Amino acid sequence: MLEIFKHRRAQTSEDPSTADSWLAKKKHFRDTEEWKKKKARIMSKLRALSKINLALVLSRMPSVDKLSDNILMMIFSYLPARQVLVTSSVCRRWRNIAWNPNLWRFVSFRPNYGGLQVANVDHFTHLIGHRFVDLRNVELATDLITPNVLYEMSNKCPKLQHLTLDFSTAMQLHDFTDLQAFPSRLKSLTICLSENIFLEGFLRKVYTFIASVEILHIIGTYEKVEDEEEEVYETVNIFKLKQFLPNLRVVNLWGVPFITDDHVDAISSNCAHLECLSVNYCAKVTGSCLKLVLQRCKKLRCLFLAHTNLDNNIVKIVEWEKTRIEELDVKGTELSSDSLVYILSRLPHLRWLDASWLENFNDVVLESWMNSGSFGKLEYLNLDTCDSLNEACLVDMITRHGGQLQGLNLGGHHKLLEYFWMNMIPQLKNIRVLVMGIAEDCCPKVVAKIHVDQFIDCIAQNCPRLSRLEIRWDDETLRFSDKSSKFIDVLRMKCLKLHSIVLSDGQYYELVRSNFERADRMSVVRTTEMCRTGHLNCSRYYNQLLFN
Repeated sequence: MLEIFKHRRAQTSEDPSTADSWLAKKKHFRDTEEWKKKKARIMSKLRALSKINLALVLSRMPSVDKLSDNILMMIFSYLPARQVLVTSSVCRRWRNIAWNPNLWRFVSFRPNYGGLQVANVDHFTHLIGHRFVDLRNVELATDLITPNVLYEMSNKCPKLQHLTLDFSTAMQLHDFTDLQAFPSRLKSLTICLSENIFLEGFLRKVYTFIASVEILHIIGTYEKVEDEEEEVYETVNIFKLKQFLPNLRVVNLWGVPFITDDHVDAISSNCAHLECLSVNYCAKVTGSCLKLVLQRCKKLRCLFLAHTNLDNNIVKIVEWEKTRIEELDVKGTELSSDSLVYILSRLPHLRWLDASWLENFNDVVLESWMNSGSFGKLEYLNLDTCDSLNEACLVDMITRHGGQLQGLNLGGHHKLLEYFWMNMIPQLKNIRVLVMGIAEDCCPKVVAKIHVDQFIDCIAQNCPRLSRLEIRWDDETLRFSDKSSKFIDVLRMKCLKLHSIVLSDGQYYELVRSNFERADRMSVVRTTEMCRTGHLNCSRYYNQLLFN
């Protein structure tokens, strides 16, 4: 049979007219009605067969309807509250699952911060005893802070431990004369103050219920203050409040304009268990309270004094060497070089320091600190925009202590360019958070070109534990090639814990972002306009200090 086929094929190839006649017959046959009917029958059978196969495949595939209620509830638990409400409108079964109290353990009712908007307060009060019986953490806006709502939560939410009361948008308070109950098992209480709404009448009703609170946040109106000379109202009586909070471990007075050293002193007098104290952006704090605070609170480990008005003579009176301070934030203060040397050389347990934006943090301070022996336990160091430091002193620091550093921020230093980082990165074997470069809107402008491919390759080869990276140089300063994608691939494969890269917006940012998106890592690459890398997340009290 094969021989006959070859013989006919040879004849066809030798006789072109025979081939042409056969093609003509084939073309003529395709134009006939008989072929069209035959083709239609074949196509209909193929379609029917494909539908049967598809139905068979679909019948054997697991669907959402076949998942158990527990599995669906676990899936819904990863959704925000607003999305859970959307799923409840799909079907009756999903509605019953979405209304399960286990899915409503953390709820925010603050629309300004992405929370739910409550249209009917009475209906919300009715739901507390049904949908929110397992509530653990709740944030309430001003219009929901009413006697009825607080009464229902105190009686029907026995597991409630974290409560946020937002009075920042209040124009007028409700009447709390009839308030007889308040959640009494709280571990964390957050109060967002208003500019001129006094809360003493409200707090007088709840003083006896908050003795169990261990974490207190009082959030001020620092961001709203426009004129420093305008009158500041003491909207909360700190001296009376501290009498009813004997179990405080963490106190965060963020941006409260009326807070002074007397208030801080009063809080410490009744808090023997205090471990973390934050008075960031409290401009009236001068540090005169620190001596007594550190003497009373022997358990104090974390002290945040960012953007306060610390007095140099006062901080030199404090006996820092007798404390157990492990984390210190003096960012944006006016401390002199002598004061910085005095403080840092007397903190042998220091592991976390934020000294960014300090004009007086110079080579003398850094060398004296290293020679004092108090540098031995430091793990996280933020020296962002400390322009008085020279390259030689920083090289000496990293050469001597680079192996112990897990976080280093040297952004804003126009002197630290390619040569410095290429020599220093191999010394940072255990680094987790790294910030380098200077933003394009900073002065002086960087003139030299930075070969970013070499940086990326050096980081990938020497920093396997890196989780956060920020490179602030802009596209005009960075120089990269067509092979940059290969270096980015190496970084992505070597640094498996990397979950944040912050770059200046431009061509290189687009290149890095597209590379990570192809690997299904969509949220890793960000711009300096939307994100800044710091060391606050490395603090041991980071979760307790979070608000909003």
